Amino acid sequence: MENNMNILITGGAGYIGSIIVEELIKNNHSGVVIDNLQEGNREAVLPDTEFYEGDVGNKKLLEKIFTVHNINIVFHFAAETTIEYSMTDPGLYFRNNVVNGVTLLDVMLKHDCKRFIFSSTAATFGEPQYTPIDEKHPQIPINAYGESKLMFEKVLDWYHKAYGLKFNAFRYFNAAGASEKLGEDHKHESHLIPVIINSILKQNRHEGFQIFGNDYPTRDGTCVRDYVHVLDLAQAHILGMYNLDKNPKGKYNLGNGEGFTNFEVAKIVKKISGKEITYSFRDRRKGDPAVLIASSELAKKELGWKPKYPKLEDIVKTAWDWHSKFPQGYNTLSEEI
Repeated sequence: MENNMNILITGGAGYIGSIIVEELIKNNHSGVVIDNLQEGNREAVLPDTEFYEGDVGNKKLLEKIFTVHNINIVFHFAAETTIEYSMTDPGLYFRNNVVNGVTLLDVMLKHDCKRFIFSSTAATFGEPQYTPIDEKHPQIPINAYGESKLMFEKVLDWYHKAYGLKFNAFRYFNAAGASEKLGEDHKHESHLIPVIINSILKQNRHEGFQIFGNDYPTRDGTCVRDYVHVLDLAQAHILGMYNLDKNPKGKYNLGNGEGFTNFEVAKIVKKISGKEITYSFRDRRKGDPAVLIASSELAKKELGWKPKYPKLEDIVKTAWDWHSKFPQGYNTLSEEI
């Protein structure tokens, strides 16, 4: 594949999408971003990047983008992602994560674009039958979010078989960390590391953060998760782009192969920040598995992927540095970007 590809990044104003765009630019590729800014931030789209505000299900807008920019490949990050809400409003997830995704694929095919990088999730696996979870692990989701992502993985399989679509799907476990410029700033934050950091830096420092469930069958009763640095995720996606001809229907798990409980993560944030941390317990969130730890051996073997930030302390340090620099997130972002 030649350099300087014209790449459409859906959800490119979001946490992971924006940092992927940043890394693509460093690799001499041109990025075009579409994002409805529901959770993304316009300020996270770097200067000189073409930006369209809108939904991936907007076929007319997609037609315009593909016509104007001669798109060669799509990186698809636009999705509903909050597991908790997927248990109460599953229709929203199936419409956005499946129906809109099919609309995107159909416009791609119309414009003879058959290269696709998909942001999937460990939630497709459900409760682990063994750990670490490899690609052969049964996929039995326990929430509508994971079900919708699994459905779309199956759509990709059929579009590969019937239409010749080449795709790589990445199931990451818990994305975390930040680049020097860009970080995690959701309007409705549910990810543990930024939630803890925000409890220190923002007005809710006395209230602390909430731990959902302390009666899981784990070493301290709280959930165990595998954290992977967002820059390592970005590197895997870029490697995947060059992997499409060799492995045109590749599916890869991305993690560091080590799990940490909520308490253990909190201790590391406390160590890195030097600040006291307070918390309270809430009931378990529906759809949360007790343990999720990845085996990334296939990605290492087929993609040559090698995480630069395998230690959680280093991941947390980059997140702390970014949030400390921008304590109100993108609302107070300076011209430094």
